Amino acid sequence: MTTMTAWTEGSAPDLTLASSVTIDHVRAAAERLRGVANRTPAVTSRTVDRLTGAEVVFKCENLQRVGAFKFRGAYNAVTQLPETSAGVIAFSSGNHAQGIALAAAIQRVRAVIVMPDNAPATKRAATEDYLSRAAKGSQVVSYDANEAEREEIGNRIAAEEGLTLIPPYDHPQVIAGQGTLALELIEQAQQMDRGPLDRLYVCTGGGGVLSGCATVMEALTPACEVIGVEPELGDDITRSFADRVLRTVHNPPTIADGARTHYAGRYTLPIILQRVSRMETVSEARIARAMFLCLERMRLVVEPTGALALAGLLQDAERDPGSLSGKRVGVVITGGNLDLGELPRLREIAGSGA
Repeated sequence: MTTMTAWTEGSAPDLTLASSVTIDHVRAAAERLRGVANRTPAVTSRTVDRLTGAEVVFKCENLQRVGAFKFRGAYNAVTQLPETSAGVIAFSSGNHAQGIALAAAIQRVRAVIVMPDNAPATKRAATEDYLSRAAKGSQVVSYDANEAEREEIGNRIAAEEGLTLIPPYDHPQVIAGQGTLALELIEQAQQMDRGPLDRLYVCTGGGGVLSGCATVMEALTPACEVIGVEPELGDDITRSFADRVLRTVHNPPTIADGARTHYAGRYTLPIILQRVSRMETVSEARIARAMFLCLERMRLVVEPTGALALAGLLQDAERDPGSLSGKRVGVVITGGNLDLGELPRLREIAGSGA
């Protein structure tokens, strides 16, 4: 049984925990994922190149199993459950939930997923479908995010039922699994004659994929600037990065539901502080516009959270024209689980604000 204890506003991170995830851990995860996870495509866009002046390569994790990068870390962690474990428990608004559920189905272990009752319907439906193929007793447990903390629920159920808690980002095996996408991207960019990369933009919620990617880039392409991009409404890691202590945000009302995390993790924050070049935030309108650019010009279905990195790239190009000229830039599209019923509202948001 594994539990996770929350830490508090203003806590100083233990920087030695950054060594908990290394390039060797990421390479080992890549071996576990070989033949199981999709080697997602890397694509280009003349439109984005023109808008930015850069040579941009997109890593399309929206085409990963479960429609998001989360499957990488989830599967890597589930394959390493202790023999004494009765199964796995996770809390998530959607993509980590789906990743754990599918990994549990593949490994034939029991999984309990704690999801907020306002989680996107498409993500909950997919999670329940995967759980139907996992071991007996697998289920979704709903909660009201305004009334309860998912960490408390997850810890309680883990203790009561002997389950191993795999959080959505703050777990060395999860971080290592997410980092495997950067291994692929480095190779793909070189094959496309768009490497080595000068910059890599990464969507940021709790910092798991950012931590994994930064670990890989520091080891293999140390000159590459790694940039994490958060919603303005959920800027906890950006503030933590600036202050070098933990900063939190409670239930940020952003359209990027995968970035509604309350705070960075004990593992992710030290890695981010040591290996990430900078953090930036983007408005809701910019997120929505980047999502529609993917949909309408690149023909890629991308959820709002998955468009954060592109929104950050476009914001940098707009604010400092010429700063990206001639640079080779990677952009991680983290997920494609778009709720089509939300398109009218997202269109309205795209047309408002800066």
